Amino acid sequence: MHDQHSAVEFPHLRRQKILLILERDGKVMASELSQHFAVSEDTIRRDLAELDSAGLVQRVHGGALPRPKDTGKDYFTRIGETDETRTRLARLAVKLIQDGQIVMFGSGTTILQIARSLPLDISITAITASPMTAVALTEYKGIKVILAGGQLNSATMSAGGHEALRLLKGIKADLLFTGVCAIHPDIGITSPHFDEVPVKQAMLDCASHVIAVTTADKLGAVEPFVVAPCSRVHTLITERHVATGNVEDYRTLGIEVVQVDA
Repeated sequence: MHDQHSAVEFPHLRRQKILLILERDGKVMASELSQHFAVSEDTIRRDLAELDSAGLVQRVHGGALPRPKDTGKDYFTRIGETDETRTRLARLAVKLIQDGQIVMFGSGTTILQIARSLPLDISITAITASPMTAVALTEYKGIKVILAGGQLNSATMSAGGHEALRLLKGIKADLLFTGVCAIHPDIGITSPHFDEVPVKQAMLDCASHVIAVTTADKLGAVEPFVVAPCSRVHTLITERHVATGNVEDYRTLGIEVVQVDA
């Protein structure tokens, strides 16, 4: 069935329909969209370019993949949003920590929520490059906090550069809690911020067990800069309802997937 007449006359309507197809299928191909809307592939490529410029899709060879819904929001906007899902994800994540462990905390608002959800009597050594997370961890008497320093990335509110990398490479942590901007079973963990890639990679290298904690909109999504393949993640904690992608794709890769009810 073609959406021919309205799609040709109203490109903005066609682009909205492309987004709906992308949300449903998790991927769109230019050749298939061309047939569906009865327009040229060049027209579809222009549509995808416009959607990519608006931060709504990530273009890949031959088509496009989803981008997370909160792409473009700054850190303090996200931190100020009440999100019951992130709270439930955090409560599940903290159950995986044991006293005496060396635990690394990545950046991002989901990881900050984990830091705020720890048992009051917990006793661990915590390492992070996020000043906001470090401050939250200092509220616990039993936590020794090590903060990796360096130049602060205002988009991620996390330190980076040689100083942070030097400290991280000298640590072997029991656990790493990492948020992901996007994770795709084929493309891997990706980020919209080129500067944060080395720190994320160093943290993955440092930890014996990597736990990725993320909302469902990050699954099956892609950002421009590749951090690592999905195989670097041991446990994935996410929502029960997955809008894009399929959690079984991650289980097939050997990742333990734990889901919480929305």
